[in-house]
Amino acid sequence: MNHLLRDVAPITATGWKAIDDEARERLQTHLAARQLVDVEGPHGWDHSAIDLGRVHALASSPLESPEKGVKTRQRQVLPLSEVRVSFTVSRAELENAERGAQDLEFDDLDRAARQIALIENRAVYHGWADAGMTGIAEASPYEATTLGGDAAGYPGVVAKAVDTLRQAGIGGPYALAICPEGYTKIVESTEHGGQLVFDHVRRALGNGKVVRTPGLDGAAVVSLGGGDFVLELGQDLSVGYSHHDAETVTLYLEESFAFRVNEPDAAIALTFTG
Repeated sequence: MNHLLRDVAPITATGWKAIDDEARERLQTHLAARQLVDVEGPHGWDHSAIDLGRVHALASSPLESPEKGVKTRQRQVLPLSEVRVSFTVSRAELENAERGAQDLEFDDLDRAARQIALIENRAVYHGWADAGMTGIAEASPYEATTLGGDAAGYPGVVAKAVDTLRQAGIGGPYALAICPEGYTKIVESTEHGGQLVFDHVRRALGNGKVVRTPGLDGAAVVSLGGGDFVLELGQDLSVGYSHHDAETVTLYLEESFAFRVNEPDAAIALTFTG
């Protein structure tokens, strides 16, 4: 038994498989940030911090009058943060899973999957101050460019962003992370002559990715060269057991992670006016 307490839940192997399959499918839809950053781990639930390879000087030592030449310094680390989002499943629906039902209703699980994915996406792009994490968009040193209401102008904005990164010595390939509203505009729009805006944006990126990113405000052009942005996982997203009554079982989605920006110059934030 581990801390997820799955062994004591009133759920059979068939029920757990149905829940895990549903969670996996929903999370894959929403975990957009992982497509554009380096993911390290998972290192396990007991993994607590990232070594930043830096120190800071301490103002004192255990000695009241240290001898000349004594230096005291402390290693710097970035602690991992834990996220847990609860949800419920109906015991009757779990019984239906045992009967072989394929159209199971796990609506609250779907909500929890979306919520925990939004937390991770926002931490990657907009940071999480209380957890000591700086996001890609807030770390970028460039002046933000605006994506207006007309998607026909997006390829030009993206091309300028890519050129800015190249001039700064940041190589490709490149990708565009964009909020759901902006993504919809791209896939639904055509330019004069009937060519899809989506195809023009991809060409502006050097045939890079365009990723719909829930939780992102605006957009960001990001280098995929590697090593610039790192999401480090302790425990990857998992389903655990909390408690139950006669009608429902209360479960949760949980993960532990930290995010760090190694190269702020490797991304440009874009605002979205709708």
